[in-house]
Amino acid sequence: MTVSIITNILIIVGAYLIGSIPFSIIATRLLKGTDVRTHGSGHAGATNTMRVAGWFPGIMVMILDIGKGAVVAWLATRFGAGSSIAWMATASVVVGHCWPIFAGFRGGMGMATSGGALLVFWPLGFVLGIGLAAAMQLVVRHSARGNVATALLLAPLWLLFGASTLQAGAALAASLIIGVRATADWNRVYHELWFDRQLDQPE
Repeated sequence: MTVSIITNILIIVGAYLIGSIPFSIIATRLLKGTDVRTHGSGHAGATNTMRVAGWFPGIMVMILDIGKGAVVAWLATRFGAGSSIAWMATASVVVGHCWPIFAGFRGGMGMATSGGALLVFWPLGFVLGIGLAAAMQLVVRHSARGNVATALLLAPLWLLFGASTLQAGAALAASLIIGVRATADWNRVYHELWFDRQLDQPE
């Protein structure tokens, strides 16, 4: 087995392990003595951390989750052998966040971690992705279904704006995982998110 193959394997496995670091669970246990997954949406992510521990811890978790994706993308492009390794590492870090080995395979939805990776691959694409995700939430008015719509449209949107094969492939890799993860909540009724509330539901 050549050194490059070993390096690529380490990058992909390392990406999963980095993605598996459950910052939201760590933060809520330290600050509130509780598991973030037992509250709100039940997911281990920045948004649910905001509900449980407040805005500042939630923002810090978001930054750390974005950082996970960014670190992996940088390592993959710096030390990986080719675009395929970068794509697999991107998928792997998002898988780690969604199904973390360090937290019983119950994690978050992967949006922030995906965003961190895609920010490294293409900053303009990152901005486009934020706009697309926001638009889909407003149009679909359901968090999980909006995420699926974002996942389906992200790579084509990037290509439309001139993304390279490496960049579009990374967007597709992240989108596939996000889309699969979001289908678990396809029929979920969210009462805690303003864009999911029924019109006759009190604020």
